[in-house]
Amino acid sequence: MDRHLVIFARAPRIGAVKRRLAAGIGEVAAWRFAFVTADRLLRRLAVPGRWRCWLAVTPDRFQRRGRFWPEHAGRCPIHRLAQGPGDLGRRMARVLASLPPGPVVIIGTDIPDITPGHISSAFRALGRNQVVFGPAEDGGYWLVGARRRPKNPDFMAPRLFKRVRWSTSFALADSRANLAPGIPVALLETLSDIDDCRAFERWRQRRR
Repeated sequence: MDRHLVIFARAPRIGAVKRRLAAGIGEVAAWRFAFVTADRLLRRLAVPGRWRCWLAVTPDRFQRRGRFWPEHAGRCPIHRLAQGPGDLGRRMARVLASLPPGPVVIIGTDIPDITPGHISSAFRALGRNQVVFGPAEDGGYWLVGARRRPKNPDFMAPRLFKRVRWSTSFALADSRANLAPGIPVALLETLSDIDDCRAFERWRQRRR
């Protein structure tokens, strides 16, 4: 079975991305951050031979329009799919259920520090665990992955994301509480999710 890396991305249009960040640094600067970070992540993480790379886009109409993102990173093709309607949980559950067989790892585009090593660690963790999370400093998570093997029917994607309080400090705890007792879960390194001006400034200071 293939390993699948899915990168969730919103079309980088001025005024339509990173609105909480834009409130602190301005719409153009927030757009530039969203555009550059997504592009760099795609090119860094699309590693030939290690996993299939998928780009899940919203709004859906940009699935077939290529002006924002590359279709290849080096020799690695980037497959596109639409996120579809609903909140973040419904969209992630839909992707987990629809991809070809094999373990799936999902990330967003607002964590610029993700490396191929983090993705490799997530897939290794799924060799021993049913679910893996990458905790974020704000109580959410920057990565979620599932093993998706037929012999492990206790994992159901819709239940994992049911009634999760997104964009709050409870998101990770809510998702973990949705899992049936006894399901093995792995936690990766905690990273910073760049959602607002304070997180953005802390990230800039670390880069200096």
